Amino acid sequence: MLRRLLRSLRRPRVLSWGQAGVFAVLYSCVAVNRHRRILTQAYDLGIFEQAVRGYAHGEAPVVLLKGPGYHLLGDHFHPVLVVLAPLYRAFPGAVTLLIAQAVLMALAVVPLSRWAYEVGGLRLAVAVGCLTGVSWGIVEAVADDFHEIAFAVPLLAFAAVALGRGRPVAAVLWALPLVLVKEDLGLTVAAVGALVCRRAPRGSGVRVLGFATAVFGLAATALTMLVVLPSFNAGGDFDYWGQLGAGEAAGAPWEAAVRLVWPPLKWLLLALAAATAGLLGLRSPLALLCLPTLGWRLLADNPHYWGVGYHYSAVLMPLLLAALVDALGRTGAFARGAAVPSGTSGPTTPDRAAARRARRGLAVAGLVAAVTLPLFPLREAVAPGAWGTSARLTQTREMLARIPDGATVAASNRLAAQLAGRTTVGLVCREPAPPLADALQDGPQWVVVDLADPSVHAPCAIEDTVRMLGRYELLGYRRVVDDGDLRLLRRP
Repeated sequence: MLRRLLRSLRRPRVLSWGQAGVFAVLYSCVAVNRHRRILTQAYDLGIFEQAVRGYAHGEAPVVLLKGPGYHLLGDHFHPVLVVLAPLYRAFPGAVTLLIAQAVLMALAVVPLSRWAYEVGGLRLAVAVGCLTGVSWGIVEAVADDFHEIAFAVPLLAFAAVALGRGRPVAAVLWALPLVLVKEDLGLTVAAVGALVCRRAPRGSGVRVLGFATAVFGLAATALTMLVVLPSFNAGGDFDYWGQLGAGEAAGAPWEAAVRLVWPPLKWLLLALAAATAGLLGLRSPLALLCLPTLGWRLLADNPHYWGVGYHYSAVLMPLLLAALVDALGRTGAFARGAAVPSGTSGPTTPDRAAARRARRGLAVAGLVAAVTLPLFPLREAVAPGAWGTSARLTQTREMLARIPDGATVAASNRLAAQLAGRTTVGLVCREPAPPLADALQDGPQWVVVDLADPSVHAPCAIEDTVRMLGRYELLGYRRVVDDGDLRLLRRP
């Protein structure tokens, strides 16, 4: 029985899906356990749960956590979230989103592992599958609440692999849905089209397809940012122009060049991305697919975009690892693979040089995985301390249990993420929709805060939370729980 199982694992389809299944379970365990420990946040898990909850009930994605009447399609363009509505309707709750994200992210392993099998056999397939599964960008995204780019990760993996295998039509078909995931990904679709066009013979139908795809991607990004998002936005504009450095775009060319590499925090992102591709992967044209995402991130004014934290680098991982596999295939190191002719002691001299390049590339990529794995959240899957239940966690859960389903609540950031699926919750630090003079009639029924919540400084700075708590108490809200930093107030 065991021998039969081991034999079946040598089949590329079974191996790739088996690896993806293992990582889907690991990702789910880490993400769901972080939610159990109240480490998830209203920004962004609560926001996306309120949006998907709206879709699941046939309503618009109006998100109270962003503000009264805030339509989330005025923030970012991600209609792909509608796909999760039936699943959420059947299994309502934040856990549904977290597990869905884990499965989507793990799917990136499938095409990359199978292509690696074609290029270099079983060992390379196992190595690439593991490098994808433990890649720092994906692991960080899985543990960082929920985001729409979970859909982009497998789509990019399948598109990049199709490009690398010389299947341009499949690459385009996998890439086109990216425009429904987020507004900037139209630029990546354009990059896919440009590569298809570049590789196709002049005058061929494939070249026309590539050109049309590039134009479509650029047009989709322009349309969503200039028309669609402003039409749903209360301010009638795209909220992130300022963060993208649009005001300095007209400056001297050398200023833009400096912005790409300064401050030095950007060097870490670029170095780690290059090393994830084993450095060797930078020789592959597939690495060019990373340029749109890296470009807007490095030109932006938001420091969160420059580093290796949060979820922003997840979309780079399948592209970098596809570039690595492509470059490994181009070295010729696996051209004869294990099929060295009998009677010879090994590869010829040119093949040895290619093998050394391949080994160095894999060694660099493996070193990145080994170094980052203990530093990023996947370590929590085997960390005993991550699975305990502290007395404070128990107190917090008991306090939240006092709030009935369907109630209206004003909460602090992490507590709001626990309540988004069963209450109508907004952030306590925001001014309530009605004037405070009318709060006894129209204000939230409950106010719940954790004054030790360290998760964000904005929009819920602790000073704003304390100020709003005081105002609610002046209006007559009664303390139901007052346990140090944990406060629960009820409207009289």
